[in-house]
Amino acid sequence: MEQKNILVTFPVTDKQKHSLEMYAPGSHFLYRQREEVTKEDVHNANIIIGNVTPSQLVGATKLEWLQLDSAGTNGYLDPGVLPSGTRLTNATGAYGLAVSEYMIGVVLELMKKLHYYRDNQNQCLWKDEGQVTSIQDSRTLVVGLGDIGNEFARKMNALGSQVIAVKRRPSDKPEYIEELYLLKDLDQLLPEADIVALCLPGTEQTRHLFNAKRIRLMKDSAILLNVGRGTVLDTEALCDALEKGHLYGAALDVTEPEPLPADHRLWKFRNVVITPHTSGQYHLPETLNRIVRISAENLMRFMNNKELRNEVDFTSGYKR
Repeated sequence: MEQKNILVTFPVTDKQKHSLEMYAPGSHFLYRQREEVTKEDVHNANIIIGNVTPSQLVGATKLEWLQLDSAGTNGYLDPGVLPSGTRLTNATGAYGLAVSEYMIGVVLELMKKLHYYRDNQNQCLWKDEGQVTSIQDSRTLVVGLGDIGNEFARKMNALGSQVIAVKRRPSDKPEYIEELYLLKDLDQLLPEADIVALCLPGTEQTRHLFNAKRIRLMKDSAILLNVGRGTVLDTEALCDALEKGHLYGAALDVTEPEPLPADHRLWKFRNVVITPHTSGQYHLPETLNRIVRISAENLMRFMNNKELRNEVDFTSGYKR
């Protein structure tokens, strides 16, 4: 088996190191924290497991394969970043558990006005905030049916919501989804949805997919979630709508821009829950375990000239 220089850029335990190294015996493994990775580290690597700054990849002529620890591929598909012939795989399948549970949490937070009560608690204020809503018998529209979208759809269905979904390409409908449509049908579905969940990657095709027009199509009583990429949602259009009293609330784990500036008007809305792109990452230890498993399986496949899992289509930015 050919020896490789393999750079790993996410935190791993000794046990996790072993689960990688067993598939490339004799290869040289270099473990670096992402912020410590140098251009020399990148340019010496035949294989990189984990994300690096895209600009560091320019001129990395020895690179044969990059395994991302993210599902998103932002920056890596830009012209001139990856050397010709480099294979690219992502971590689709690692984040569905963590992010879908976050989504359930913020839906309930908004529906039950728990954020209002937390605000009141911080002011030592005993105040009834009135009527709330329920997941039971609601209508949920999931936009983007990858790992995260599917996991959220399954959980919302189990809690009694009627779940519909839209995706890019036709496929069989999972049993936990009532109706399955294509993105071209989005506008006709938005006016009937109580909860709209954006689970899309950031690509040129998805940029500001949710603009002022589509936000206006939503019910005044609807909840909007965005957990994909901030660029999918026009932030200023959302702020305009919220200022007019449109939407019951929104929960955003991703924003445009990121980080969200301290003086941005989005912070001021009481019915918006904002988290700093933390629903995924490694906050749930199982997420890292899944990334290691995906990476180890792909390393085994790469070293044995087998088809890779989660290989990215350079045209669409999605896995093939």
